[in-house]
Amino acid sequence: MVCRVRAQGKGEPVIELTDVAYSYGDGELLGDMTLSLPTGSFYFLTGPSGAGKTTLLKLCYGELLPTAGHLRLFDQDVRSLDRDGIAEMRRRIGVVHQDCQFLDHLSIADNIALPLTVAGHSLAGEQQNLAELMNWVGLRDRADALPPELSGGERQRAALARAVIMSPDVILADEPTGNIDWEMSQRLLQLLVELNRMGKTVVIATHDMSLIRAAKTQVQSRVLRIAGRRIQQAGADL
Repeated sequence: MVCRVRAQGKGEPVIELTDVAYSYGDGELLGDMTLSLPTGSFYFLTGPSGAGKTTLLKLCYGELLPTAGHLRLFDQDVRSLDRDGIAEMRRRIGVVHQDCQFLDHLSIADNIALPLTVAGHSLAGEQQNLAELMNWVGLRDRADALPPELSGGERQRAALARAVIMSPDVILADEPTGNIDWEMSQRLLQLLVELNRMGKTVVIATHDMSLIRAAKTQVQSRVLRIAGRRIQQAGADL
């Protein structure tokens, strides 16, 4: 049975999956997924370990292509995009990875600025924006620190800053609070809520139900759950 999920009261879809499946080798990990995420929506993605949350996020930013079905990002079929088209599309999606990998020989400011460098932007003209971004995530005084010198919470905030430095339309966060304490989890959630209030689409993969409940007073969000290779909407608005 195909489960169809569509949020209400928001803008045009930025991510659309139609009958999407994804298989590793001979085994299907995800199947019959039909999902539409509109501009400005806020979603939590839940499910047991190994259910496919990270795989679904990778499909949503074009790191993986579906083995069946159709995937559209910003109204473009990902199969129709060449390498340059994929690269351009990915600039519109900021990803906070679960493992927060940085280049340890570069300062945290230079790590955050890496997407600008890759995109060919002049860093000289971006210093004010970079400083403002680091202040926003509370790392202004840590700009010259190396990644191994950061705490877990600082690394996660740096990862968020790096994900949004190109001003993406969509932010995907994979277990962003998995290795930090509750107080820092709340601080990171507040930053993601602020991004959503700016009109960004936010999707957070998490197993932390306390985090989802804490979002209730801050943002109108919905919960998607992956189980048995399928996705379903879990309950009403938080």
